[in-house]
Parts: sequence; C-alpha cells; structure tokens
Amino acid sequence: MRFLKSKGVVGWLLVGVVGVLGRGADSLGDDWPQWRGPKRDGVWRETGVVQKFSGKDLLIVWRARVGGGYSGPTVASSRVYVMDRLTEPRQVERVLCFDAETGRSIWKKEYACKYRDVSYETGPRASVTIDEGRAYALGTMGHMHCLDARTGEVIWKHDLNAEYRIQMPIWGISGAPLVEGEVLIVMIGGEDGACVVGFDKRTGKELWRGLDDQATYAAPIVLDQAGRRVVVVWTGEHIAGLDPTTGEVLWTHPYEHRRMIIAIATPVVHDDLLFFSGFFDGSLLLRLRQDELGVEQVWLVKGADERHTKALHSIISTPIILDGFIYGICSYGQLRCLDLKTGRRVWESNRVMPLARWATAHLVPQGDKVWIFNERGDLIISQLSPEGYKEISRAHLIDPTMGQLPRRGGVCWTHPAFAGRRVYVRNDETLVCADLSAKRSD
Repeated sequence: MRFLKSKGVVGWLLVGVVGVLGRGADSLGDDWPQWRGPKRDGVWRETGVVQKFSGKDLLIVWRARVGGGYSGPTVASSRVYVMDRLTEPRQVERVLCFDAETGRSIWKKEYACKYRDVSYETGPRASVTIDEGRAYALGTMGHMHCLDARTGEVIWKHDLNAEYRIQMPIWGISGAPLVEGEVLIVMIGGEDGACVVGFDKRTGKELWRGLDDQATYAAPIVLDQAGRRVVVVWTGEHIAGLDPTTGEVLWTHPYEHRRMIIAIATPVVHDDLLFFSGFFDGSLLLRLRQDELGVEQVWLVKGADERHTKALHSIISTPIILDGFIYGICSYGQLRCLDLKTGRRVWESNRVMPLARWATAHLVPQGDKVWIFNERGDLIISQLSPEGYKEISRAHLIDPTMGQLPRRGGVCWTHPAFAGRRVYVRNDETLVCADLSAKRSD
C-alpha cells in the first residue's frame, strides 16, 4: 500500500484498502496524549522510523479542515484532538476530534467565545490533555471543558474568567492543563490567590488554589524531589514548586521579567536540574535540592536585550538537554548550544530556518536524532552535539498560514504530535498526518 499526497484541504487518498479497516500495525506505538508527549518532556520514544527522507515533500496520509489556532494536536486511543476558532457567523471556540487513521471527523464541541483584550486572536493556545477517557480543553479566555474523549459530551465545565476574575495575559490563557493523580492543574492568574488552581479531574470541584502571582504562558510540569511529587510553575513573579494534592507552596525562586511577562517555553527538567529561558530575560539554571524541598541557583546568563543576547533567549520554542549540553532556538531563530555547567555558548547555527524576530522551531529528541519542525512547515532530521549541527534530511510537511503571524508569508508555530510512527501538525486551515515509518522511505 502506498500513500499519495493529497492536494485538497479535506480527505485522504491511498492505494490499497488496509488503512481504512483500522489502525495498522505499522503505526502502533506511544500516544501523544498531552502537551509535549506522554511525559511532557518533548521526547519521541518510537523505533522503526525513517532515517532519511526520499524527497522534498512528505507523503501525506490525510488532511482535515480546521480553523485558526495555536493549539498543537494531541493523540490518544487512535484519535486526534485539537482546538480552533471561527469568527463567522459568530465567534466560537471548538474542540475537534478526528480518527487518527483516516482523518474522519468524529465529533466537535463548539461554544460561544468573544475575545476581549487579547492580542493574536487567531485561536486557542493550549493543547487538549487526554486522561482516562476524558479530554480537558482550556480556551484562550479561560473556558475550561472536561469532555468525554469518545463522544465529546460535556462532563463538567467552568468559565474561569468569570469565576476567578483573571488578570488576563496579553496573549490569553495558554498553559496546557496538567493531570497529576486525581487533580487537574491549570495556571490562570485569578484573584484571591488563584494564580494556579487544582480541580478534581472527575467532577471539576475546586480542590485548592495557590499563589497571588500573575499567570504566564508556560505549561506546568511535575517532577520528583526529596521523595515528593512537586508541580513546577513559572509565573509572572516566581518559579515555584507546589504540592499537587493541596496546592501548598513548597518553595519559590524569584525570576525578574525586565520588560514584560513573556514566559512561554516550558520548564525543562534534567536529573536534579531545572532550566528556564525567556525572550528578554535570558537563561536560568536551578538545582533541585534532594535532601529537602528547595532550589538553588546554578547560573543566570542574559544579554542586554533580545537583540544583544547571551546564552539563550527563547520565545516559543522549548529547549532540550542532551548529554550535558542545552540546545534551543534563540530570539531571532538561531539554533544554539550551551554548556549545561556554565551557560557558556558553544556554537550557533542559522541553518534551521530564515532568521527573523520570534522565529520558532520545535526540537524533539528520538533515539540519537533530533527532529526539528520549523515555522516554514519543514520537518528536519538532525543530530546535535557539542561539535555542531548536522542536518541529515529535510522535507516539507505543511504550508505556513497568515493567521498565527501575518508577516513573512505566515508561520507554523504549533507543536507537532509524534504518535506511533506518524506526525500530526496543523496550520490555520488544515490538520495533516504524515507517515514516518521506515518502510515508507522509498
């Protein structure tokens, strides 16, 4: 069976009939059920994938029409979930569910949502989180829905903006919901100590609230420290560790935002280290104490501003840590390598994409390779080491669109999902699925 690249914005073409009968054995593997994958660490743990592309374009399995949005797809139990926004005939946000094998629409949940005092209005930001048959969707203005992942029926919902009087970030609510045990954790920046709120994931009942800080755009993560589970959040004033069951603040570390609150990249955990990078504020490395709950600063390196940078000034892209070195995309699209011990820049490459303000690419380790999806819609297979950037292969996956950024011919800023041996990614018009299994390479 061969997959043919579809030219339309809806549907899929294939030679053979196996694909329509169910999820094929060649595409089985780990799901991508939340922001940055199963462990929220951005790692693709699949084997049997292509080592080099056979042409300049990828073979597309299917395409499906979607509206605008920054929400990256998630994949669970042979289904793909994504959020979008429509403005005609009325302003609505939607949660969409597609068959992962064929792209067939299974269900959609639509609700009225007018954007107020939010810049970059293309659509929702947060990826849908899937857990135990439930889909948790958080919209730009704070609409929180818990849906039956199979049917789309509403289990519970909140209008968080109305209930918690959110001090709305300039670009809206963005951090993907986090499930830890029985608690759903979201950062919303509400009043009365509700920067971060924990809900009963089954009923939607508030269990706790924590911090008086302003919200940022960075998704929370959870880690192990000193024999405890700790939720780490990067707020407008602090980096903080919270007890996921009670919301108790276990430790905080100040992180000054010099010009504006613009924390977007997800905190990166590596052994007992925590790494953060911001557009104006450079890079910070903390050490997680293991004898008690607390952190200590290892180093902080920042340039004079986003143009005159040191270390790494990330904007949307989350860095990765491999073998004692940090790799990430800096403020104008430069791929940089830092020494983890010191923050010293080892090298810089401008080959991933054209340099431009806020230029974005997502780095996903897989085996000894790093897959890079850049804002031009290209998928790159690379190897990163202290010796430099080695590009193995590059193919085009999806065209940029103008909704997410109406400059430089448009961009693709959403993070792809790598599930099984396939990749799923969207722009402001189309959700696409491409096969990356090794036997498709010829």
